[in-house]
Amino acid sequence: MKTAIVYWSSTGNTEAMANAVAQGAEEAGAQADLIGASDFNSSMVSEYDSIALGCPSMGSEELEEAEFRPMFDDIKASLQSKKTALFGSYGWGDGEWMRNWQSECEENGISLVADGVIANEAPDDEAIEKCRELGKLLA
Repeated sequence: MKTAIVYWSSTGNTEAMANAVAQGAEEAGAQADLIGASDFNSSMVSEYDSIALGCPSMGSEELEEAEFRPMFDDIKASLQSKKTALFGSYGWGDGEWMRNWQSECEENGISLVADGVIANEAPDDEAIEKCRELGKLLA
């Protein structure tokens, strides 16, 4: 089992969540590859059995637009046959960006293994544990 954890992080909060997802996947016996959003594209999707995507809320509850959004738009058609999970952090709002992202996945035929995991600012122990569990679900 091979899992890609693809993420974008500016403050390190989403990166910490990505590390926890990778830890959970590895604990469940999967190979977990941490990959920055700018280093991942649709030609790589077939190399993985499952994909976790991490992006913080940006602007007015949106995915990061310079690196993450173009990568996601490139791969989303390839995710229909993959176990997929979402995670990310936010600093304001109530998690609307995650609800919108999950809806976009559903509209594009992407089956999510669980609801997205979100953390307000730095992930606390509960968010880290939820990320580990997400990784285990992907493995």
